[in-house]
Amino acid sequence: MNARALTIAKNTFIECLRQPVLLLLVLGCGVLQILITWMSAFSMADVESAEVQGDNKILLDIGLSTVFLCGTLIAGFMSTSAISREIENKTILTVVSKPIGRWIVVFGKFLGVAGAISIATAIMLCFLMIAIRHGVMTTSADTVDRPAVFFGVGAVFVALLGGAWCNFFYRWNFPQVATLLLLPLILFAYLGVLLVSKTWAFQPLEKDFKPQILLACSCLAIAILVLTSVAIAASTRLGQVMTIVVCMGVFTLSLMSNFFIGRHVFQNTHVAEIEDVSAPDPAKPNLALPGESLKIKLRSAPTRPLRVGTSFYYSPSPVGFPMMVPDFPTHNGDFDKDGAILGPSVPPGVYITQISGQELTIRHIGGTPLAVQQPPQPDDYVFLQPTRINSIALAAWGVIPNMQSFWLLDAVSQNRTIPAVYPLIALAYGLVQIALFLAVAVLLFEGRDVG
Repeated sequence: MNARALTIAKNTFIECLRQPVLLLLVLGCGVLQILITWMSAFSMADVESAEVQGDNKILLDIGLSTVFLCGTLIAGFMSTSAISREIENKTILTVVSKPIGRWIVVFGKFLGVAGAISIATAIMLCFLMIAIRHGVMTTSADTVDRPAVFFGVGAVFVALLGGAWCNFFYRWNFPQVATLLLLPLILFAYLGVLLVSKTWAFQPLEKDFKPQILLACSCLAIAILVLTSVAIAASTRLGQVMTIVVCMGVFTLSLMSNFFIGRHVFQNTHVAEIEDVSAPDPAKPNLALPGESLKIKLRSAPTRPLRVGTSFYYSPSPVGFPMMVPDFPTHNGDFDKDGAILGPSVPPGVYITQISGQELTIRHIGGTPLAVQQPPQPDDYVFLQPTRINSIALAAWGVIPNMQSFWLLDAVSQNRTIPAVYPLIALAYGLVQIALFLAVAVLLFEGRDVG
């Protein structure tokens, strides 16, 4: 199975690279990145302590969107050329007529298309990273980043020249050679941009390196592979135009799945946001044991009235998931007497024990410890009840690809640190989605008459 799938993947990979549309869309993305540096000067934002500042936030937003859109179009074109066109031309019969399972054909086709799209995506993301280094030209008096232009345009020129040379003298396929040459050349071009300042002076590699943007780009590449699996599934039954329409439809709906479905999954409403947290006893700052307390300062007045004895729930998410404390019963005892709230028969919980304007005191009560995952943190959201989960909405939300999970632009522009492990989590989620759509592709292809 492995040898057959890899053989199909290899042939598909080569055929995809030979498609002129792949090279055209990649180069078109590069041209658009150049144009974006001239047309993104409209934010009028002040400088902030983030990897992108001011107008460059719009540059990153439009640049990532351009890569995403071009990647979606490439996925649609390449998938139809790999399956739908072969079915129409009857060339798929040379494969399915042999003792090879159709699921192996689908899997091999996906691997080949995914390999070609991964190369295209890497090139387009390098164009974006070079554009980020160049920055937005807010006025005509701004100086062009000559090293960025030299290395970026030089890489494209050498790749095209190498493709033309090999095509003229060796009859090698021009798009294939140019694309394969462009990948290492653009990577070296980006490395050269990092090593050379805008004034052609050598600088440390990390000075212009943007690790948070790189993490956001890696998650975007995973999203494009998910859309590739969607395109493979659609191309087993549809032609090129309809496959691209399906890809664009899934692309659009998946970006809005949080609004249409996700907001109905977690049923809770926060009443306030925490501004500051302090511990009356520095030796007990974690709220982990009964009797421990914390002082909470709210960022603004709560949207619902609070009183002593109100249950206190909190979460880093405004939807209340994950909640940092488990569900616990209400308590109607006297919170001024330790014997009434710390006895062995008292169920554990976290409650408000004092209120002074927007400052609260919360206390961990009970005879046994409550499973507190972590103490309240600044920017956490306050809730008065546990979060309920709508199972039906959760199932639908899980099946439909949620591209917001791969879209980390807001985290970068708002200077929210992306954990290094997050791309691995996104990859696991992406692999589940890919497996789901490939299973659908196999079911559709099994019943397809290709004779």
